[in-house]
This record gives sequence, C-alpha cells and structure tokens, in this order.
Amino acid sequence: MIDSKEASAALADIDDIVQRVKQSQLYELASLAAVWWGVLVFAGNLVTWLWPVYAVYAWVAVDALGVGGLVALRVLNPPRHPHGASFDVRLLLVFVLFFAFGYLCTNVVGHFGPRQLGAFWPLYFMLFYTLAGLWFGYAFVAIGLGISALTLIGFFTIGEAFPLWMAFVNGGGLILGGLWMRRI
Repeated sequence: MIDSKEASAALADIDDIVQRVKQSQLYELASLAAVWWGVLVFAGNLVTWLWPVYAVYAWVAVDALGVGGLVALRVLNPPRHPHGASFDVRLLLVFVLFFAFGYLCTNVVGHFGPRQLGAFWPLYFMLFYTLAGLWFGYAFVAIGLGISALTLIGFFTIGEAFPLWMAFVNGGGLILGGLWMRRI
C-alpha cells in the first residue's frame, strides 16, 4: 500500500508525462507546418529575386498553398481527444483575419513597396510564432525571434539581394526550425 505522498508523487509524474506527450504531438504537427511553409516561402522569395515581375503571383500561390496545406494537415491529423472535431472552421477564419489585417496594414493604411513587404510579412508571421511560444514552448520563441532579428539585419544592410537573403532567412529558417522541433 502506498501513502498519500507516494500517490501524490506518482500522479505528478503521470501529469508530467501527459504534458510532455501533448507538447511532442504539438511540436510534431508544428514542425510539419514550419517545413511546409519554409519550402513555399523559400520558393516565393526566390521567384521575387529572380523574376520580380511575377512576385505578386508567386506570393498569392505561396499563401494559397500554405493555407491549403495547413488545412489538409489538420484534417489528416485530427485531435487525439474524443471531443475534437477533425476540422474547425475557426482555423480558416484565423487565416482570413490574419491576411485581411496584413493587407489592410500594407496596402490600405501604409502603401508598402516590395522591400517593405518583404520585411513586413515575415515579421508579422514571426510575431505570432513568438506569441505562440509563450504558451506552447520555447522552440516557437527561438524561431520567431531568430527569423525576426535576421530579417531586420537584412532589411537594413542587404541591398538588391534582400529577397535572396529572405529565402534563406525566412524559408530556410522555417525549414531548420521545423526540423529542430522534431528533435526536441
């Protein structure tokens, strides 16, 4: 027979294991999403650097494929608890609001040029990565702050090759961050 201290310690150990499993599941899905977006963002920045005239089309495709991939990831990996729906329309609404607010800031309130757009969107995305990290784990904070710092360094120091810089910083950073999250 175990006493109350032993029982309490055992329950604390079980709770710790449950929290670690939840975080590992979250990191697994988030890492897939980060790699997916990283590949797309790398390609979008490469198109922007090589063929700037096609940049607007490339970024519409990146955003559509990115959101579509995340929706597919969510549908193919439903929550592992009995009351979770396989698809929640709020996920789609989050993206609509996210992009609508970004568009409002960049095209209505401030008329950003290509260079400013190239810095704004990664910084905007990384704001939410960093905020998510306050709840879900330090990897999100590290990825968000790292990509944000490198974006600002490139914005202020890199000339015409800024889109190429961003391909490696933002796209490559997301890919590396996603692979790193799989190892944590």
